Amino acid sequence: MLCCMPGVAFVPALLVSWSSAAFIISYVIAVLAGHVEPLVPYISDTGTKPPESGVFGFMINISALLAVITMYIRYLLIEKQNESSHFVRSSCNMFTLCIGWLGCTGMGIVATFQELAVPSVHDIGALVAFGSGVIYITLQSIISYKSCPRWNTYFVCHIRMAISVISCVAFIPMIVFASKVSMTKIDWAPGEKDYTYHLMSAICEWTVAFGFIFFFLTFIRDFQRFSLRISTEIHED
Repeated sequence: MLCCMPGVAFVPALLVSWSSAAFIISYVIAVLAGHVEPLVPYISDTGTKPPESGVFGFMINISALLAVITMYIRYLLIEKQNESSHFVRSSCNMFTLCIGWLGCTGMGIVATFQELAVPSVHDIGALVAFGSGVIYITLQSIISYKSCPRWNTYFVCHIRMAISVISCVAFIPMIVFASKVSMTKIDWAPGEKDYTYHLMSAICEWTVAFGFIFFFLTFIRDFQRFSLRISTEIHED
């Protein structure tokens, strides 16, 4: 199915499907192994102990790479559209790309440094990933509005902005509730100290994560109209 998509639409489609699988597969393995409770664990909790830690680390690193590629193609697409429309400054487009790549770096840190092994580094990586991700999709939403009506429909722009707003709203309580959790553990049970804070923070975390996934899903239609061509020139002396 991915191979039949026109242009480069298969790239965000692969990113969305792979990232969704990474979250779901790690969660299922962790729950079946009895390492986490089924009721909304942190995403990182589902990739802390083996065997799910190996699956989580591998798949999230691939997701980060796919996100880097998707963001770069999005940058090239906007640059190409901007040649005739001039709806956004090139420096703003580059800044948005850098913010997105910073978030991908945070994803790599989260996948590499596990929650219980190096909690401080893991938490910094998660903060960078989620914080930069929220800024990236918000900037992309603004750019989308600026490109209307020639390059985007207002319907798609409204969807992107709605996802951005929901992600921003969920990001703030995610940080607030997480800061109130006084211990680092993955085997939470109802009634424990700080369990409510943990639960609310985890719900917000999953909301933001799948907000990113749904946002990249909206790129598929745009990428259908864009193709990359690589030309090689040979010069003879």
